[in-house]
Amino acid sequence: MTEEHRLPAEGSPSAGEDGSAREAARPDGSAAGAVQPAIGKRALSRRSFLGTALGGAAALLAACGGSDPTPSPLNTPSPLATPTPGQPRSPLPSPSGYRRYFPVVANDGVPGNTMAQPTPTPEPTLTPTPTKTPTPEPPTPTPTPQATPFPPGPPSKLGIFVGRNDPVLFDILKTKAVTVVKTLELDQNFVGQIKRTSPNTKVIGRVPLEQVNLATLDPLPAAQQFVNQLLTYADDPGRRPYFDGWESYNEPVAGNAEEMKRYADFEAERTRLLGDRGIRSVIGNFGTGQPPLDMWQHFLPAVQAAQQYDGWLGLHEYSAPTIYYLSTAENRGRYPGATPQDSGWLTLRYRKVYNEILIPAGLQIPLVMTELGVDGLVQERPGPPDARGWKDFQGYWAEHGYGLWGPGAYIEQLVWYDDAMRQNDYVIGSAIFALAATAGWESYDIHGPSAMVLAQYLSVHAPA
Repeated sequence: MTEEHRLPAEGSPSAGEDGSAREAARPDGSAAGAVQPAIGKRALSRRSFLGTALGGAAALLAACGGSDPTPSPLNTPSPLATPTPGQPRSPLPSPSGYRRYFPVVANDGVPGNTMAQPTPTPEPTLTPTPTKTPTPEPPTPTPTPQATPFPPGPPSKLGIFVGRNDPVLFDILKTKAVTVVKTLELDQNFVGQIKRTSPNTKVIGRVPLEQVNLATLDPLPAAQQFVNQLLTYADDPGRRPYFDGWESYNEPVAGNAEEMKRYADFEAERTRLLGDRGIRSVIGNFGTGQPPLDMWQHFLPAVQAAQQYDGWLGLHEYSAPTIYYLSTAENRGRYPGATPQDSGWLTLRYRKVYNEILIPAGLQIPLVMTELGVDGLVQERPGPPDARGWKDFQGYWAEHGYGLWGPGAYIEQLVWYDDAMRQNDYVIGSAIFALAATAGWESYDIHGPSAMVLAQYLSVHAPA
């Protein structure tokens, strides 16, 4: 608040109209505080004394009767000044307004002769103690389905494409039934441990390369350049004892006969250059469904060089949504079985190549499926359109009668392929893609329950 808005202090005396406090008048009309004049002394007779006494008595009686008191003749001290009655400061009514004596006080809205009765405090309602509900037991976790063990059988030709050093690989290798391991992990200690764990397993290596452009490839210089690069690994004393063969380019695509001839010349030349050093080549390594059958005749020079230098042919075979798709076993259900007459345009395509081209040409060289599996990148197929690796097809398999448990259903399909490979002596084996897959290929990875199912199968399909 500012100075102009300050209010008088609560309880301060009221000022008169002239600004001074009013003084109360005495009952005789004199100003308060005036001194009465003293009475002079004189001698009194008995009669005078009695008269004076009687007069005083009469005056006393008159005073008691309500008349104005007569000033005492005695020389007494002047009474204290009393304030002039003004407006009462108390908000209480004047005594004449009271109809009852204290302590009875009228309450707002209640007659004066009525005492407000206190409202009794209600008794609190007791809240019943809740009955203790026992905590329900957590639901029993759904157990992992147990695969029905595979029965014993002839030696398997299944192998593994491994992306990196992983202990699960060595658990599987302990079965001594893994025919092939393909890897881009070229560490000599890693591949050395593979051979020590499973001496009969064939190890195939590949160095990372840019995709080859066959339209501009100059075959012979390119072959020499590739060999120079590869010898850093393939001819290294720490690695050479452990690798059984080396690939070159991964999944080359020849758009015409001329491009296929260039690639054949490249593969033939690098096979000779490496073969002269005692290093085996794995030629081809075409993608699934490649090349068209009528293009194989242009690749035969490379097959002839491989036959001369103890080389192998490499192919990739995938299909989807099942491994049977576009094969003669496609419509035979969950357990189609394999016969020597079965073939396909994706999986078992190798039989068309050998039966129609290589065997008639006398070029039945050893064959390795350097990649194998279910791959959603296959075009014009049924199933979920965005699916890639086998993990993406588990729901499809369950809906279409190929098994409710994906890991087991996948190994069953690979076992079918294994049965077919055993029917062809020229097949060394196949590398399932993949174990310990690299980034971007996780949906293809068999790490986990599927690896355990595979290990059980291999344990009862090992060489004697």
